[in-house]
This record gives sequence, structure tokens and C-alpha cells, in this order.
Amino acid sequence: MARHISPNNATNKTINAIDRKRERERYLLLSRARDHAQELAVSLVQRLLDEHIIETNAIREIQENVENQLKQLVDMDEFDMQFKVAPIRSIAPDPNILSLYMTQYIVEDLINHPRILDVFGSDLDVYRAVDSILSKIRPR
Repeated sequence: MARHISPNNATNKTINAIDRKRERERYLLLSRARDHAQELAVSLVQRLLDEHIIETNAIREIQENVENQLKQLVDMDEFDMQFKVAPIRSIAPDPNILSLYMTQYIVEDLINHPRILDVFGSDLDVYRAVDSILSKIRPR
């Protein structure tokens, strides 16, 4: 006798498969960020300086701060990450979750660092600068 597959069951399986795939990609991305945190932090801070997004008098200290942030992301709770990126989730089509998080980190948290003199540009400008570096480790 043939097994009856209800449309709801098929839909749930599809949704679950998409969720599992998205979670694997997220974990892989955050693991790569942790594993390459030092190089990414150096490149990211340099890009932010080149694009005149941040102004600082202590580049190494800011690089270490960004590096520590990249290392901690893999252990972050999904809810906390989604809460952080919620204000700018629609900033770009198919956004990189890591780039979104680091954009919000720069705009909300790093701006308060005592060695940051100022942060310039819109959220989209910051996102583009951040994503130009972090998109290199994004799984395709």
C-alpha cells in the first residue's frame, strides 16, 4: 500500500531542510570567522580606515577588539544574534549574517570604544565596507 504524503508534511520537511541548511551555513561561516579572526580583523579595520568609516588613534587596539568579537560569535546564541541584526536585516538583498552583525557592532558598540574618535557613513556604507571583507569566507 502506498504511503500517503500530506501537503503539510511535505511542506514541514522542506522548511526543516532549509532551516538545517541555513544553520549549517551559519555555523560554518562563524567557525571560519573564529579560525581566521586575526587576518579578518586586520583587513576589516584597514578597510574601515581606508573608506573613512572609522577614525581612531589606536589601530592595533581596535584590531584586537574586532578580533575578539569575531572569535566569540561562534558561541553566541541564535536569538542574541538575530536581536542584534534586526534593525538592519533588510539593508541588502541576501545579506551576510556575519556582516550584518559586525555592522551593528561597529555602529552600536565600537563607536563607544574610548579609542574610536568617530564613525562616519550610513549603515549601508558600513555594511558594504564590512561585507567586502567578510564575504570572502561566506560559503556558497
